[in-house]
Amino acid sequence: MNDIRFTPDELSTLREHGIVLFADRVIFDAQPPMPQQQIDAVQAQCAGALPEALRTLWQTTAGGRLDYDLSLDMNGNLEAISWSELFWNGSDGYHDLQGWIAHELELAQEAAQEAAKESGTPWSGKLTHLPIGGFEYTDRIYAVVEPGAEQGQVVAWKKGLPPAWTHALHEDSVNTVATDLHGAFAALHLDEDPLAPTSDYFSGQTLIEYLDDRHEDHGLDLDLMDKLVAFYSRAVVDWRTPLAEGTLRHHPSLARAALLHATGADDAELVASLAAAGVGFDGPMQGSALATDVAVSHGAYAAAAALVRAGAPVAADALRNIDGQISPELTQALLDNGAEPNVSAIVKCAACGAPASAHLIAEACAKAGIDVPPAFIDERDAMLLDLEDTLARMQGGAYGHYLGQEGIAERIEHLQAFRL
Repeated sequence: MNDIRFTPDELSTLREHGIVLFADRVIFDAQPPMPQQQIDAVQAQCAGALPEALRTLWQTTAGGRLDYDLSLDMNGNLEAISWSELFWNGSDGYHDLQGWIAHELELAQEAAQEAAKESGTPWSGKLTHLPIGGFEYTDRIYAVVEPGAEQGQVVAWKKGLPPAWTHALHEDSVNTVATDLHGAFAALHLDEDPLAPTSDYFSGQTLIEYLDDRHEDHGLDLDLMDKLVAFYSRAVVDWRTPLAEGTLRHHPSLARAALLHATGADDAELVASLAAAGVGFDGPMQGSALATDVAVSHGAYAAAAALVRAGAPVAADALRNIDGQISPELTQALLDNGAEPNVSAIVKCAACGAPASAHLIAEACAKAGIDVPPAFIDERDAMLLDLEDTLARMQGGAYGHYLGQEGIAERIEHLQAFRL
């Protein structure tokens, strides 16, 4: 499986279906190669030479889509970087290469004018960082085209989100993906096997849907499609082998993938195995969220309990993102290990049909000096109003929600029936 090769005819057929291979990764919805005059036009806008690997990529395809995982440390968070698009000339909206170049030139000019007020040095009018991909306006990938030690590096920029986005990055941040484009493509991986996912949304889903469409509506041969999926799946990270060999603790990125699998599958036994193998559970796992945060917010309560038993840290706001019927045993364990009680968590537990947990948190709130009854009424009424408004909009056909109408109605009923 690790030595999958395609014949020239197979590559030609894949090309006809909008699929090209570059640096051992799959690009789909791939555009024709970029004409040399367009490459030259981009070069003329850069402060230094375009990386040869980028020229090779554009001579293969002017752009397209990617479907892989990528995570980087950013300001103390472990951030998922959405590199789902390779920008190309003529693309609509967020994916237009020249549109992003014009945007970057405008920003660079503004910055240079401010700097020139102090230094007196005029702006060259050239880009030092060339935008080559990303996702909409929140994530961008750049090739460094400024002469010097960093030339050729690939860096990622991520937009900070408002404080209401729990555990998200709250200020714009940048970090290096790799020293060159081939290294950046090598950093693209799959945390989960796309043919055996543990959640409803996973990397590989979009590509597989694209291939299904090419097979069903455009005649892509099923054997060739399967061969491509096998090639694509080589990017799945292998944490099972080092776990079996007892070396997983020395590979933090693989250990994180194993932990993601454990929380995604709500696998308490795997959590225990990871703990026994010496894998640490400190530090962020997604954004600023600890492993226990992720497990609780995903309703992976067996995994969450196993994490607490293994000594994983519990954040003070661990009860903030409850979204399911959490048991009183786990609730008490979280409270005993650092989770701070709050009235919002009481309301969430009540709405989710976990009254015993709601009462435990209410007792803890009272012990912390919180006047629970009036605060609870305010929080409950606010949630009821929001749920009832959501349900009304769903019934009108103008709104969707992951819980569905039945799930929203059930939460309303739970809240109305709950008593402190």
